[in-house]
Amino acid sequence: MDSDYSEEAYAASSSEGDASMLSSDDDYAFDNAAAQFSSKSKVPYVILRREDVAQRQQKAINEVTSVLGLNSDEATRVLRRFKWDVNRVNEEWFSDVDAVRRAVGLLEEPAAETPRASAKCRICFDEFPKASMHAGPCRHYFCGDCWRGYTHEAVCSGPACLDLRCPLPECKVAVPSPLVLQQLPPGDVAKYDTFLLRSFVEDNRVMSWCTGANCDAAVQCLVERAPEEPLDVLCTCTTTFCFNCKEEAHRPVACDTVRKWVTKNSAESENLNWILANTKPCPKCHRPIEKNQGCMHMTCSQCRHEFCWLCNGPWGEHGERTGGFYACNRFEVAAKAGEYDDEARRRDNAKASLERYMHYFERWDAHNKARDKARQEAARTAGEALEALSDLTRTPTSQLRFIMDAWAQVIECRRSLKWTYAYGYYAFEDEMTRPELGRQRAFFEFLQGDAERSLDQLHEVAEMRLRALREEYAAAGAIPSDVFQDFRKRLIGLTDVTRSFFDKLVKQLEKGFAGIERDFAGEPLPAPAAGDDGAGPSSGGGAAASGAGASGSGGGGGAAAGKKRRGGGRDWVCSHCTLSNKGASNDCEACGLPRPD
Repeated sequence: MDSDYSEEAYAASSSEGDASMLSSDDDYAFDNAAAQFSSKSKVPYVILRREDVAQRQQKAINEVTSVLGLNSDEATRVLRRFKWDVNRVNEEWFSDVDAVRRAVGLLEEPAAETPRASAKCRICFDEFPKASMHAGPCRHYFCGDCWRGYTHEAVCSGPACLDLRCPLPECKVAVPSPLVLQQLPPGDVAKYDTFLLRSFVEDNRVMSWCTGANCDAAVQCLVERAPEEPLDVLCTCTTTFCFNCKEEAHRPVACDTVRKWVTKNSAESENLNWILANTKPCPKCHRPIEKNQGCMHMTCSQCRHEFCWLCNGPWGEHGERTGGFYACNRFEVAAKAGEYDDEARRRDNAKASLERYMHYFERWDAHNKARDKARQEAARTAGEALEALSDLTRTPTSQLRFIMDAWAQVIECRRSLKWTYAYGYYAFEDEMTRPELGRQRAFFEFLQGDAERSLDQLHEVAEMRLRALREEYAAAGAIPSDVFQDFRKRLIGLTDVTRSFFDKLVKQLEKGFAGIERDFAGEPLPAPAAGDDGAGPSSGGGAAASGAGASGSGGGGGAAAGKKRRGGGRDWVCSHCTLSNKGASNDCEACGLPRPD
């Protein structure tokens, strides 16, 4: 498929993909993808309709037939063997043609015919005239009824019918597709054709079906990628997914991290961890018991055994001399002497592990819910709200695109921010045994906090400020031009600043944090702002609320972290939009406000 991946094809396909995403039918498809925010950027994939897939499939078949001198059916079989890779087909064919023929069941020449007018069917063993029988290149004849039954069962069994071999068990010769189709009823022919088209996408390393419900579009990747490198795809149906693992789009987090995180969220292991961390087995019947009150005097509801929650000793041996109902001297003495039993250690470890997991999961889930609500609000804004704003500002809706761009940025950033918590959970889980991870985590949380605060400001302006403008001037019937222009300038500036912050965060996560010891040698990393949530053994920051203004710093520097927060000593941070500006500039590059004294 070398011609498919030429620079000319890449440019043409990318343009085709951009055009499809920006069509009038999908003007407000505000889901997440890395490239949809700028029509100038080229996406590394193209969205294909079923007819486009069929054309590309036929093109690959034609290339093989012209180079190798095979017929269409033989070329198709060889291409399927090598995952529809034309280049590899050519290499393998000219390297060892006999091995390729054996692998796909192709004879160099058909077997010789026997000069008989009739033959015995090798399935039903009845004698038939040869004229009413059928055979492949191997010349093994079977009657029409047996062929029809054989091919029908093969199609009903699934895509394996594309590699159908001779019914004779010891014969490995392929049955030509014209012979197969000749025996099938129309319904089975349609299934066979569908299997063949699906094979071109599902067996092809550079193609994939869209994961959206009721969407039959395919995606063709146009660039070379590492096997585990994520690629976020935005389909014309607005579904977003990772080309590599088929989960929801999750760049910059690796596919393996996403798999582990999704599995952990749905696994029974967390239920077992909770049971281990919050219950104890009854010393007598060993059934798990949850302590739901403060008193240490426990009575098993099953066997009625009474015991001390702390030391597990019989309650009859306890009383005022051992500390009463809310303490246990025996346990405290044992704890000071280091006589913790293995069960207590396991319970404490499980509790610490569960608390750390819940710290990251709650923040991951909060941003997931905030993203869902942002999508709903964006859909509402794209409808009547945008028309109402157009009337209030005397502005065509086509010139209000910056509002929907801001919502698209909010939705995309909520997705990215959500997955940073899955990243943080796994990247720094060995911090207690690897001290260098503490410094890396501090830098990660600093970038995460910067991006999160910028996103919160953008979300608040896009939702709350816009709503306030509409309500404030609804009675007057018009928003003053200077007020609307100030709002427009601020929203566009915040959108650009937020995009910049998240670009930095994404690039750093993809690069990794192993090099920061060298890059920041001798320089103190920014400390978390006062009041930032530091819960958990490896804090990822405070929980994000589910609406606009959702806060939850990842532990990074605060909004007033100082003028050296992101730049050199002469750089300055705009107090309005938080953009870090060069020292030589007197006005903020994003919002245009003057530099503070």
